Amino acid sequence: MAAQRHLLNLAAKAAIGLAVLLAGFVKFEPAPYELYMVVLIPLWALFGLRLSVSIAPLVVLLITFNVGGMLSMLVMDKLYNTPLYLAVSLFLAFSAIFYAAVIRQRPDILKTIMIAWTLSGVVTSILGMAGFFGVPGLGLFTRYGRATGVFEDPNVFGPFLVPPTLYLLHRVVTGPVHAMAVRAIPLIIIVLGIFFSFSRGAWGLLVIGVAMELGLLLLHHRSGLFRLRILILGLAGVALLGISVAVVLQIPAVSELFTVRARLVQDYDGGHLGRFDRHILGFKLALEKPLGIGPLSFGRMLGEDTHNIWLKALMDYGWLGFASWFLMIVLSLGGGLKIMFRERAWQPFLLIAWVGLLGHTLLGFIIDTDHWRHFYLLLGMVWGCIALEARFQAGTLDAEGKTIGRPAPPPWTNRRVRKIEEQQA
Repeated sequence: MAAQRHLLNLAAKAAIGLAVLLAGFVKFEPAPYELYMVVLIPLWALFGLRLSVSIAPLVVLLITFNVGGMLSMLVMDKLYNTPLYLAVSLFLAFSAIFYAAVIRQRPDILKTIMIAWTLSGVVTSILGMAGFFGVPGLGLFTRYGRATGVFEDPNVFGPFLVPPTLYLLHRVVTGPVHAMAVRAIPLIIIVLGIFFSFSRGAWGLLVIGVAMELGLLLLHHRSGLFRLRILILGLAGVALLGISVAVVLQIPAVSELFTVRARLVQDYDGGHLGRFDRHILGFKLALEKPLGIGPLSFGRMLGEDTHNIWLKALMDYGWLGFASWFLMIVLSLGGGLKIMFRERAWQPFLLIAWVGLLGHTLLGFIIDTDHWRHFYLLLGMVWGCIALEARFQAGTLDAEGKTIGRPAPPPWTNRRVRKIEEQQA
């Protein structure tokens, strides 16, 4: 029985790990990630997935957000591919709920998620950089002369790499000294992947994320020795990053693109009907359209998408969608912050996911994030940790993440075996 349980646990971790890996390979919709998850979610639900009251706010707000999109679709004269777009939106909402529910049942899945995310980040970074430097046959991993990895857009590729960067940084700072070099190698690869995405949003997200990660670690750990360690490693990291950037900027093509992308305001940002002009027009229009103007209609009307998740919510999901998204973000960040510094086995993962979610929320002011797979993964991780804290407070889980009392049977355990175990309990 123990051997069977161990094998099933490994299968469960492998299934989640593969899902996270596939989240880093999105060239089109529906992506392989959707095709895999559309099988995994019902299968897991059939053999043991359970929702809890602790994640009910997330469930309700994600559903009402998507209901807003469906209502907004009613004002459209022609649907185009809107039904598929909303189907993907609803599916991604279910994916966040799924991750939260799985983490609540199995806290050890958090480590699996971050390891798989890191592996995916390393692979897609290498492919993106190989394409950028002209390796034959790998040009499909670039776009607009920028690294995209196995993503369609470099502006999604770059932010995808930030959470694994924070994870590796956390492991370097808090882990044993002898393991620093080993962990620093994938960290450097992923950071270079972010750099070669030439995404201003990703660069800003990286800087803010690293600063917040280290700042929260300083608040959490009162030891003077630990704080000195963070200071030394931080200075060493900045120096290493500076040297690396200085070296790659010696390449003319890199230097030229960096000069263009480093400008705070691009040509498409300012001017008549530029990004900021469209934002103003959109928010004015939202005051007259409680149901919005229909998903994806803004881009067809003005030639470019909203590039602002809050305006996107108003235009594509209406006032109901906007209110739902706003409340979801507030409750997610507030709930995560409330339990941030409690000594739990899942606290490091909560810190990484919370910083990532906050950073992506800020990034949402200049780009649409409602179809980013990894955004919903971060959301699910935060709510999963909130649900774990609820289990801890209820006395069914200890601070190490171990179930108090008889552990619940893992997914895919034979129903008859589970029934016998329950009768014996």
